Amino acid sequence: MEIVFVFGRLFLSSISNVFQKQLTHQGLHPFYIVATTYAVLSVLSLPFFVNAAFAQLSPLFWLNVFLASLFDVGGWMFMVMSLSKTDLSVFGPLNAYKVVMSMLFALVFLGEVPTAQGLAGVIVIVAGSFFLMPPGKDTGQGRLTALLQDRGVQARFLSILLFSIGTVFLKGSLEQSAPLETLIFWSWFGLPLILLANTFFHTERLADNVKKSQPHLLPMTATGLTVFVMQYLTLVLMSQMLIAYAVALFQLGMLLQVFLGHRIFNEPHLLRRLIGSLVMVAGSVLVLQVR
Repeated sequence: MEIVFVFGRLFLSSISNVFQKQLTHQGLHPFYIVATTYAVLSVLSLPFFVNAAFAQLSPLFWLNVFLASLFDVGGWMFMVMSLSKTDLSVFGPLNAYKVVMSMLFALVFLGEVPTAQGLAGVIVIVAGSFFLMPPGKDTGQGRLTALLQDRGVQARFLSILLFSIGTVFLKGSLEQSAPLETLIFWSWFGLPLILLANTFFHTERLADNVKKSQPHLLPMTATGLTVFVMQYLTLVLMSQMLIAYAVALFQLGMLLQVFLGHRIFNEPHLLRRLIGSLVMVAGSVLVLQVR
């Protein structure tokens, strides 16, 4: 059953990214797209609230699920911002850098010195990044620099950072509750947080976005639905598996995103980016094998 959940999660994650990218192409602001996603999540959570056993939830659960929501809202904002500026077939493979950030966290906060195999894995991931940029007159180093200077790529790295921190608190909330309870309150805490973010950081008028979004209610609803099921599957997997193994399996989704980017958005360099993705998956496995 776990393998079904893993591939279900991979598929839904990629499909939700497709919907989000399509919505950004309609002129909707990334913050607004995230806000509507959380609105749909909150509505979908309502029927499950009645049967949720939340009466005995500990104060530690509330702290963890709030902090998870806080960091994940930031992660979603930067993620959709990245999708609005970056090819899906570049966006997906960058997920491999999540294991690099995890290794850096372990070094800084836990004093865990990377092994030779871990460092080799990082080098392999960076090498795979060369394939994400089109060939040209620049050297490999120049292509990597261009990749890292891309605004969409930078937003993707910020989203990975925030999601990585949020995962720690999600895991903490799951130790105090079932996946369904975590999902409900993760969704409900996230909605006011994204609305606050829209108020303070969003310069476009809400009414303008509402007007532009009216012809796109179906994909907006579909985005929220896919994220809801995807997040539930993620929480179930996190409650049953080590985070490191779950992350390793999730890396496979980058191959699907490269294909969907080429198929749906006519993004170029399919073969190069598939090769780069495979190399980055191999690097991720090397890093995670030593953790």
